[in-house]
Amino acid sequence: MLLRVRVTLPDRPGTLGQVARTLGVSGADIVQVVVLERLGGRAVDDFTVVWPGAARVERLLAGLAAIPGVRVDGVWRAIGAPTTGGQDAELLAQIAANPADGVATLVDAVPGLLAADWAVAAVVPLDWASRSGAAGAATIGHASWRAPAAPRLPEVTPLRARAMTGPDERHHAVAPFGRAGLVLVVARDHTEPLAAPAFHSTEVDRLAQLVRASAVILDDRLDLVGAPPVTSVT
Repeated sequence: MLLRVRVTLPDRPGTLGQVARTLGVSGADIVQVVVLERLGGRAVDDFTVVWPGAARVERLLAGLAAIPGVRVDGVWRAIGAPTTGGQDAELLAQIAANPADGVATLVDAVPGLLAADWAVAAVVPLDWASRSGAAGAATIGHASWRAPAAPRLPEVTPLRARAMTGPDERHHAVAPFGRAGLVLVVARDHTEPLAAPAFHSTEVDRLAQLVRASAVILDDRLDLVGAPPVTSVT
């Protein structure tokens, strides 16, 4: 299976090589490395690896933990092939080519781009987070194919992009379209024995950029998301 491994490590020569060797010895075949952050002598890297299904992930975690200064932030199942920067442009091109299905196209694609489990486009009132029973006030406009039938959404206002973690240890990234109370919510579920990390700031920024660009392309079509269907009367 395809796994994503997020590691925080000292930003000094040799440490990345130690991590790569440990992954290889544990049975992982590295197919991609993405540097999320380099700051204050530390780096945060995402490794996408092919992992033998019969092998125990605990062996991998123990090997990485034995490297001085290395911390494993998360190990979780990746969906689809490793992503590249060109996929964002390709997605926006698809949305522009078929704007009638633009929001649905975005919602379906984002989980794969951000190594998430599911996503929804939800319409929420500005005071949603302060209401009693706020989760019931949201209207789901579109949901990706792996989304729960009745997704439990975080209590947010559709004002800014950010990451958050709920009491059930589910991680979310939320980005507003800036129109009609529409927000895109992306989720990573907590599943034992794997534990996904929270969304990194670079992932939230990437989501926000995709949402902003999509909002420019779709414009007033966003007002129709979550609206009740119009039925003709004869």
